[in-house]
Amino acid sequence: MPSKQEKFADFNDFKNCFTLYFEQIGEGFGLKGKWHKEYFKNNNPIVLELGCGKGEYTVGLAKNNPDKNFIGVDIKGNRIWTGAKDVIDNKLNNVAFIRTRIDFIDHCFDANEVSEIWITFPDPQPQKTRTRKRLTNMMFIDRYRSFLKPGGLVHLKTDSTSFYEYTLEVIKENNLPLLFATNDLYKNCPKGREELIEIKTHYEKLFTDRGEDIKYCSFNIN
Repeated sequence: MPSKQEKFADFNDFKNCFTLYFEQIGEGFGLKGKWHKEYFKNNNPIVLELGCGKGEYTVGLAKNNPDKNFIGVDIKGNRIWTGAKDVIDNKLNNVAFIRTRIDFIDHCFDANEVSEIWITFPDPQPQKTRTRKRLTNMMFIDRYRSFLKPGGLVHLKTDSTSFYEYTLEVIKENNLPLLFATNDLYKNCPKGREELIEIKTHYEKLFTDRGEDIKYCSFNIN
């Protein structure tokens, strides 16, 4: 297994990996508004995974859905390396990764450029003082709204009951259309949506092995 330093070197050389630092925001992200034309070279829908970690979900979705494009986003380049290497080894042309903070996500995409967002097992930020850090806080949802297409979907998978319930409250208080919600996805997986439980992230495997229930909801924000 390569060292962390070797992974960072690889990451910088991988053609499917990009980085946006705070200092670069003023310059503008080169692929913003150009993902279809300059990177994917097709008009297929773009799907994001925020906090993608090692990219298991991003890559799994991409393998199952060759008619869509997928972009995993995380701040840890050495984590992304695993997914990016998998993509290269399997010659997948419908996957990219961005190393950046989720706070900067609206600088990476133009209006109506993204069709779906997945938020998979994020840090629940349980402290009340960190509510603004929760990825389903309205501050983040407003960022997503700036680049999601009308009718664009947001999916949440989490082991945290408090984060799940917080998200449902945000949805209700802001009159966002809730499409589906369950506090036990493995018992209540929608028919025809088996993909929801067939693809597991590293953390999801840990949680399910411990017998913890997985919560899931999907909703519109536009």
